[in-house]
Amino acid sequence: MSSADLTAVELLDAYRSGELSPVEATRDALARIETYDPVVNAFCLVEADDAQTAAKESEARWHRGEPHGLLDGVPTSIKDLLLTNGRPTLRGSLTIDPAGPWDVDAPAVARLREHNAVVIGRTTTPELGWKGVTDSPLTGVTRNPWNPALTAGGSSGGSAAAVALGMGALSLGTDGGGSVRIPAGFTGTTTIKPTYGRVPAYPASPYGTLAHIGPMARSVADTALLLDVLSGFDPRDPWALPTAAPTSAAVGDGRIAGLRIASSATLGYVDVHPEVAAAFEAAVDMFAALGALVTEVDPGFSDPVEAFETLWFSGAAKSIEHLGPEQRAGMDPGLVAAAEQGARASALDYLTAMAVRNDLGRTMGEFHLRHSLLLTPTLPIPAFEAGVEVPAGSARERWTSWTPFTYPFNMTQQPAASVPCGFTRDGLPIGLQIVGPRHADAAVLAAAHAFQATTDWHLQRPRPTV
Repeated sequence: MSSADLTAVELLDAYRSGELSPVEATRDALARIETYDPVVNAFCLVEADDAQTAAKESEARWHRGEPHGLLDGVPTSIKDLLLTNGRPTLRGSLTIDPAGPWDVDAPAVARLREHNAVVIGRTTTPELGWKGVTDSPLTGVTRNPWNPALTAGGSSGGSAAAVALGMGALSLGTDGGGSVRIPAGFTGTTTIKPTYGRVPAYPASPYGTLAHIGPMARSVADTALLLDVLSGFDPRDPWALPTAAPTSAAVGDGRIAGLRIASSATLGYVDVHPEVAAAFEAAVDMFAALGALVTEVDPGFSDPVEAFETLWFSGAAKSIEHLGPEQRAGMDPGLVAAAEQGARASALDYLTAMAVRNDLGRTMGEFHLRHSLLLTPTLPIPAFEAGVEVPAGSARERWTSWTPFTYPFNMTQQPAASVPCGFTRDGLPIGLQIVGPRHADAAVLAAAHAFQATTDWHLQRPRPTV
């Protein structure tokens, strides 16, 4: 087995025992990039020389018995929305000047460095991270590792494809309406959108307090490890929470017997593909078999899509307000159209959407007094054609039409994980979403870990034809 197929936890154990070195792991991750990135287009920048240098430095620390940090020597990638000192962050857009200056690390990136992760490159994003699939005028189309004719999802599609194929064990993603969970669901990988503020952000997103930063990996244990690295207060983020207790220990416990869990196959209003529905019901049965007290019940809210779009498209308008007609002509037309819609929203429209958001948060807060966790499908459909915003035959033109399970929980700022729970007959991954009350990140990950401990969906690996 190549070291590229090992999780971060397994790599660290191998470094500790001397069976493997960070140099070998980085070499194997870069080899995977060389083999598969021409197929899936997960990376917009590969930092091979810097990665190899960092790996040699990590190897020396391990040989001295002096590793430093929780990720010392683990190959890791960064979504190209997060600022990195010394490297351009182009955000999938031709409108950003590569000359910079690029003189600051986002807090999450700084923490990767503090823990000595080996940064191997930057992953692709749709332009300015605005939609649930990954294609942009700058970097083209990112494809699904299980079937390159199909989308990997988005907006963290490059990160999900990279992790799925062993092009680094870990990746940093962002999630404003599902953007770590959507691609995790489509690629059979694992992630969590943490409680808002647990992972600090700088600079602030134009999409405001909808936009989270989250870890992407192949297992819950790795996801929890990376979340522990990323979490903690940063004074540059006015919404940052105090540093939380580590999640890794709670995840290792992984017992859910007696836990009150709600399952909702449709949230009361979603049409779900039959194969997705079947995989979801089998996953719910597994939680019951593990001893959880599972109740089939909808949370009790109607689809908040109009309110979400007012908030999200207003953020899109803010993100391009400084650009003139000539620059906009070369941008993703869907982004420009969404931004124009957002620009037409009044202050009253925005406040009305915020009132919907506040009511949704109250509803879910009361719901979690009765149910510790909520299970839903991550997505109602399997992956569809790459390079388009919506599947063929869609009644609506925006990506929000097929992501009804994800964006509500950006509005409520709750932790929400996605773990693989099966495959369609065509071999496409299906995701299970696990939602908890705000600040219950450890409980969400513990339940996800218990599920993965008794299933093997997360162990399956794609191998696209080269």
